[in-house]
Amino acid sequence: MSATVDPARVAALTAAETAAFVAAHPACAAEATTAREHLTYGVPMSWMAKWPGPFPPVVREAAGAHFTCLDGVEHVDLCLGDTGAMCGHAPAATVAAVARQAARGLTAMLPTPDAAAVGAELTARFGAGPSRVSRWQLTLTATDANRHVLRYARHLTGRTKVVVMDFCYHGTVDEAFATLDPAGRVVERRGSIGAPVPPSLTTLVVPFNDVDALRAALDGGDVAAVLMEPALTNIGIVLPEPGYLDAVRALTRAAGAWWVVDETHTLCAGPGGCTAAWALEPDVVVVGKTIGGGVPVAAFGLVPELASAIEHRVELEDIDVGGVGGTLAGNALSTAAARATLTEVLTPAAFAGMTARADRWADGVQAVLDDAGLPWHVTRLGARAEYAFAPVPPRHGAEAAAEDDFPLQQLLHLHALNRGLLLTPFHNMALMCPATTDADVDRHTEAFAAAAGALTA
Repeated sequence: MSATVDPARVAALTAAETAAFVAAHPACAAEATTAREHLTYGVPMSWMAKWPGPFPPVVREAAGAHFTCLDGVEHVDLCLGDTGAMCGHAPAATVAAVARQAARGLTAMLPTPDAAAVGAELTARFGAGPSRVSRWQLTLTATDANRHVLRYARHLTGRTKVVVMDFCYHGTVDEAFATLDPAGRVVERRGSIGAPVPPSLTTLVVPFNDVDALRAALDGGDVAAVLMEPALTNIGIVLPEPGYLDAVRALTRAAGAWWVVDETHTLCAGPGGCTAAWALEPDVVVVGKTIGGGVPVAAFGLVPELASAIEHRVELEDIDVGGVGGTLAGNALSTAAARATLTEVLTPAAFAGMTARADRWADGVQAVLDDAGLPWHVTRLGARAEYAFAPVPPRHGAEAAAEDDFPLQQLLHLHALNRGLLLTPFHNMALMCPATTDADVDRHTEAFAAAAGALTA
């Protein structure tokens, strides 16, 4: 529990907010009871059980930056599908493209013209400047993309190990469910379910922002790839220190290891994510759910020499059984959604407005913290911002994890939910979409001020 708040007060406030939530959502409660008859945890995917309160809101409809639950309560959505709906709910251009393509066919295991257009648009965003990422493959999820990239890296380098950052997150990639114990040994991350092998066999773990640790990990000569976000996100936002990513690039090149930049969550930094915003030079870029406007799609892009090596080193006869692919990957519906979302929704102009709203949100939260005397901090990354329960930003994932406070987080999220505001359940993140307004942001600031007042009264 955070040293800045009284645990007994947190518990009492949580009980009151829980009672208020249940009273205001009888239809959602009834639907949750029905769902428990046939769905494990009462939800279609287990992590949906992590929302604060005894059951999650059940969505009736969603549009733009808002959704309405079964009880008719309209919410400002600051979660936006944990970036899956970063373009807003049901954006007109994406909906129209999906409707057109649905009438023409959903999938055929064959390319459509949209696929090449998506590849060209992704190259324009991520392959410009010093980056040369310009050859793309489409998948359904960023998890799939990361898995495929790691297989290719091991195949082409002949090496077995992958380096990840301590407390990273890359979907359900097995190699990424590893962390460091107090003695510095690689162990399974807390909560890891059914690991196929001990992670120390596949993975080396280093702290983010630690150049010496990365250098030591690469010195063994057995690393195929360094898989990382340019800024950690799912443990709270942890930004790179000046010069750190340049050092990562130099070290991986010297060691002959692939530098894989996972932009699934950091696309919030701009149209080309941190790769474009910070002029990075990765070997591979992974992008995920954001690019489909809510329709499942992801992609990985490679520099030309790696793409060429793959084409020459993977036998055509075995191209479908090598552990890379999926019959729905690159399907017509997903590629149509991605083309429309990238070219008509998540435009540079849209990002400018989204970033301005995120700055307004962060400024509002910081003002509340200052007024309330709460020694917490706010971190910004483009269209996204988060607050955390420590006076200064963390340097790496372990510091971010140590400052977390799950009961306090649940209270703050439930307090917001009761005032028609949805935050991401895994952290204190607010994400802006093109439809988010100043009024939406100010509504959060007002509610957050009320929560701070209740905690410090």
